[in-house]
Amino acid sequence: MKKTLLLATALLSIGTTSLLSGCLGSGADIPQRESLIKAESQRLNDWFAARYEERLARSPMSRTYLGMDDGKDQLDDTSQTALDEEAAFAQAWLDEMRREFDIDRLDQQTRLSYRLFEADMEDSLATHDVSQNDYVFSHMSGPHSNIPSFLINFQSVKTAEDASAYISRLTAVQTYLGQAQARAEAQFKAGVSMPKFVYPKISAASRNVITGAPFSEGEDSPLWADVQKKFNALEITQSEKDALLADAQDALLSSVQPAYLSLLAMFDRHASEASSEDGAWKLPDGSDYYNVRLKHYTTTALTADEIHEIGLSEVARIQAEMQKIMDRVGFEGSLKDFFTFLRTDPQFTFPETDEGRDAYMAEATALIDEMRLQLDGMFITKPKANMVVQRVEPFREDTAFGAFYNSPALDGSRPGTYYVNLKSMADQPKFLMQALAYHEGIPGHHMQIAIAQELEGLPKFRTLGGHTAFIEGWALYSEALPKEIGLYTDPYKEFGQLGMEIFRAARLVVDTGIHAKKWDREQAVQYYLDNIPNPEGDVRAEIDRYIVWPGQATAYMIGKLKIEELRKKAESELGDQFDIRRFHDTVLANGSVPLSVLEELVDAYIQDTKSETN
Repeated sequence: MKKTLLLATALLSIGTTSLLSGCLGSGADIPQRESLIKAESQRLNDWFAARYEERLARSPMSRTYLGMDDGKDQLDDTSQTALDEEAAFAQAWLDEMRREFDIDRLDQQTRLSYRLFEADMEDSLATHDVSQNDYVFSHMSGPHSNIPSFLINFQSVKTAEDASAYISRLTAVQTYLGQAQARAEAQFKAGVSMPKFVYPKISAASRNVITGAPFSEGEDSPLWADVQKKFNALEITQSEKDALLADAQDALLSSVQPAYLSLLAMFDRHASEASSEDGAWKLPDGSDYYNVRLKHYTTTALTADEIHEIGLSEVARIQAEMQKIMDRVGFEGSLKDFFTFLRTDPQFTFPETDEGRDAYMAEATALIDEMRLQLDGMFITKPKANMVVQRVEPFREDTAFGAFYNSPALDGSRPGTYYVNLKSMADQPKFLMQALAYHEGIPGHHMQIAIAQELEGLPKFRTLGGHTAFIEGWALYSEALPKEIGLYTDPYKEFGQLGMEIFRAARLVVDTGIHAKKWDREQAVQYYLDNIPNPEGDVRAEIDRYIVWPGQATAYMIGKLKIEELRKKAESELGDQFDIRRFHDTVLANGSVPLSVLEELVDAYIQDTKSETN
């Protein structure tokens, strides 16, 4: 079934302005008006395609990530000048679209594209205006960790020319990291510094990249090991391989190593002057900055106080559900005692060994495979792209998320990947792994993101774009879907699903607590330890994440609550006509959208379904 199955019906009722009125004139006959609408809609879609290509042309790394072959010898320009140019393009494109195209002359689907592009450009401009407060480097992400990960995971080498392209990118690392360093230096001079605890983390991650051969004695460094693996697999003569390997080693020593040494020197200087204050409130115009970030991530106008109160309410609701499961398993004691039991009893963790890690990976893969077999009962549209489970590489375990998803290549050359960080098995307990696999894999991120990439007839900015509240809201909503078909058979893993949910509810409390209410790091940690079952190591890593990424963590629960609210509305209004498969298609069939637009789409689906029986 085509991915566009429900596009027309889902949009049927959006808006009150008739397509055949307004600027087109009431005197034209219907076929002529329809022809004009079709032509104008095509013209705008062609314009969207041209803008997408312009943006992609500015990012050779994005082209590689998407599986394209051109530009694989270049890295992105990440200088402040380039970022300012991108904002100028956004403003120019927004002005041009409003000037050259009339929304009333478009078909319904293209109207939606107009509105989404407009909203995306407005958001891009708003976030650029406060981007001086966005940390260039952090222990969660940043050029220092992204560039080796990118080269290792996405730089394919199938020919000698590809190997030369890899070497060119290694040679460009010094410029790439130098641009980021210049932005970080400017930030610091403007009064923007990370909390003191972050600097040792990013220094350690940077040292990991240049530890080992050819930089020092010992085992091969991550990049050198990757280069040798890829180059040695080429079907070329040994002398050609040796020449390429020598050039790569020279690039590592002349470009990569000095770039990282320069970063390390900067981190040391900044750390000596940094404070221990954590929240966005400490930054220049910090309150306004945080409000912009909340709007960006949630796609709503909710204030920090409103989000905080939603979080407190949701935590209380989920704890009541947890109490029921605790009673079912016959645990004697308080909910907090039960959390301690789950954190400390060895039955809930795999061994801290290679065998334990292999066992975790095998079970996580089996969970995904089992869910994959159940999709027909809950979904009409399913992704064509495959998905695999993979362990986070050891070199970036210290700074990588506990789990995350990377989307498949557009050409099918790379599957979607659910990465799990197994540095500490205590931080990946058995009772959380089922919900985690559903969130990151199927029916969570892989279903939503891969389906979006495969949608037909939509502009690329819609199939490849993203709104955190929609994307993460869907993944959090998806954690509970397998419960509806009986896949949570272990009460402890059912409790784990609630644990994942309360984890996101508590994020609403601690994120706003840190950035708007001036909570310190330990206050936020203690709130988590008192109210959720996650291990302390996991808790501390998460709090440190929120500190350097203001607002992002609020998107999950806000998005999930909206999807649940819309589902309940559809179920209530449609009764026996409600079809969970059609509801899910309505949610997923337009790519990522702001939550207000999602509500319009579901309302349209409800009205369209009602009309089918009239």
